[in-house]
Amino acid sequence: MVSIVESVNHYNQQNDQSAYNSQKDFLFLDSNNTSWADALPQKQGLYDPDYEKDSCGVGFIVHIRGAPSHKILSDARDVLCNMTHRGAVGSDARDGDGAGVMTGIPHEFFHQETTRLGIHLPPQGQYAVGNVFFKPEHAVTEECKLIFEQTAKSLNLKVLGWREVPKNDSILGPAAKSREPIILQPFVTLASYDPDSSSNSSLNDIDKFDEAYFSRQLYILRKQTTHIITVKKWYYICSLSNKNIIYKGQLAPVQVYNYFHDLNNVAYKTHFALVHSRFSTNTFPSWDRAQPMRWCAHNGEINTLRGNKNWMRAREGIMKSDSFGQDLDLLYPIIEEGGSDSAAFDNVL
Repeated sequence: MVSIVESVNHYNQQNDQSAYNSQKDFLFLDSNNTSWADALPQKQGLYDPDYEKDSCGVGFIVHIRGAPSHKILSDARDVLCNMTHRGAVGSDARDGDGAGVMTGIPHEFFHQETTRLGIHLPPQGQYAVGNVFFKPEHAVTEECKLIFEQTAKSLNLKVLGWREVPKNDSILGPAAKSREPIILQPFVTLASYDPDSSSNSSLNDIDKFDEAYFSRQLYILRKQTTHIITVKKWYYICSLSNKNIIYKGQLAPVQVYNYFHDLNNVAYKTHFALVHSRFSTNTFPSWDRAQPMRWCAHNGEINTLRGNKNWMRAREGIMKSDSFGQDLDLLYPIIEEGGSDSAAFDNVL
């Protein structure tokens, strides 16, 4: 006789396979697909991915005097989970529309982790770190990492090393699992930094460190590598900054802290946390479309999206910048293909 547990397990396995197969049938993979990891269908019938809009929930918690603590991060978990009603899930409750959290850079935590990996970090604020999505194929990942490092070198930057983000993928549903990326963290600083030298005066003296220049070079690095590598290889930079970092994915709010082990480490301290729960109204969920974005957490529902994007593209022909100079051309297009309305807004910020 088949037990109830065996029957339920068999039903769940059938459900998982059915959900995965139906997703594969619906995506209509195509060489011209401009979405990250081909996660969205092509334009067909009344459906057009260019008109996709979000409708979401946002929460923010901060210590007004800027004192970092793990409690801020822990309280943000409650805020995020309390906004479950502002997000959504698929036919399988393990497939969320997207959720995530932005925090300050937890220097103590990263110093602890990089020391274990043999990476020597400069003082806080003088290095950048971010979460980057890669296709889960070793050769593709290594190729993308090499392009990232070479581009960084050309911009007077240096990649000190990489760290793989520990995660629990057993909680993912079939749709999220089918597009789950490898998530790596690059640690980037100015090329002049030498961890074996005691003469890093400009990097040890915060008054001599040119933060504006560093931020500009990081921005060019993100834009240039995105244009070179393209979304076809599942390449997506969630964040790359010396001030904040973003953990996000195609998750439900209750899954975020269970998926990312880093967020539960007591050494992870931050003075603020910005959380987001996505409801992909009339849109499709994907890992890259989860929020927060690099600069904001946004509700979406931008009704003038097409006009806004066209005007922004038109402005590229007359843009000038004393800060970027000729490097301005490396930033175009400002609005990246395949993103949501919130992503387009974030690109312009």
